[in-house]
Formats: sequence, C-alpha cells, structure tokens
Amino acid sequence: MSISMEMVQKLRQSTGAGVLECKKALEESKGVIEEAIKILRTKGIAQAEKKSARTTSQGLVASYVHLGGQLGVLVEINCETDFVARTDDFKALAHDIAMQVAAVNPLYVKRQDVPAEILDKEREIAKAQVTGKPTNVMEKIVEGKLEKYYEQFCLLDQPFIKDDKIKISDHLKNTIAKLGENITVRRFARIKLGE
Repeated sequence: MSISMEMVQKLRQSTGAGVLECKKALEESKGVIEEAIKILRTKGIAQAEKKSARTTSQGLVASYVHLGGQLGVLVEINCETDFVARTDDFKALAHDIAMQVAAVNPLYVKRQDVPAEILDKEREIAKAQVTGKPTNVMEKIVEGKLEKYYEQFCLLDQPFIKDDKIKISDHLKNTIAKLGENITVRRFARIKLGE
C-alpha cells in the first residue's frame, strides 16, 4: 500500500512523532492509522525507558490552587533541557501532576521513597488480617495489600484522575516518548487551609 503525505501528516498531528517515524509506523501497520498510533506509542515507551537514566537538571515548579484558595499544590518537575521545560506539553504534564496531588493527596513520589519502617508496619497489619491461611497464599495477599498501599500513597503508582485506565507513571512515560527527553517528578508540597 502506498503511504500518502496526508496520512503521514494526520498521524503526525495526532501523535507529535517525527515524519520518518510516522511513515515507518504507517508502512508497518499497512496504512491503518489506529495501528500506527499503537506502534508509535509502544516504541516511544520503550525509548522512554532507555532515557530514564539521563540527568534532569532543568524543569519548572508548577502550582495549582483549588477550592477558592482552600487548597494549594506546588510540584517540581525536571527535564533535561530548558527548551523542553518551556513546551506546552511539559507545562500540561506539570499541571496534571499538580492537580493529581491536589485531588488524591499522595504522601510519596515513588514507592522507593516509602520508609522501610512504614512498609514493615503495613506488612504486619496485612499479616494480622489474613491469619490462618497457608504461607504461600498469605504472602501473595500481603504483597497485594502492599500494592494497594502504593497505589493509594505513591504518586507515580496512582491511577491518573483524568484517565483511570493509566497510572501517573504511564502518563509520564507517554510525555517522555512525545518530547524525547527524560522527565522526573522531584517533589511536591500540598497545603490545605487548617491542616
């Protein structure tokens, strides 16, 4: 099948990927736009994983104020260059993450930030709730309860409030794939009046 420039442009507008990547994805998908989007997304997420080790020393601090000034959030998002930090996509990501923090009130950025003593305490609570089960079953239940803890209190593990089919970490990876740079959430602060 012949891939027209119109098809390439249409795919490029919906994904933000380069012309050559769009053409290759369309050729691979035999001209089916939806399939080409999936191909580009898969490749982009794989590339995002490779970029995760790169240094992020630029970025911005985004703010979000909600409930008529009753709740405010500051979040620091880092990227590799100031050029990317000034893009609309990067600013939109920072705003989405600030809104997430306001709405869901995570305690940590990522699961590695949870102190060991908190995890030990959560394990003990979970074990106490499932006494009398075989050891292998009990361990699976305890690990499942820890996963639920991460989803509730770790920002990157939380379901995204605008699309609960993906996690914040997926939203972050999608933006990394689109912008072509490593992006990290460094820290956040949530302030609620009276707390």
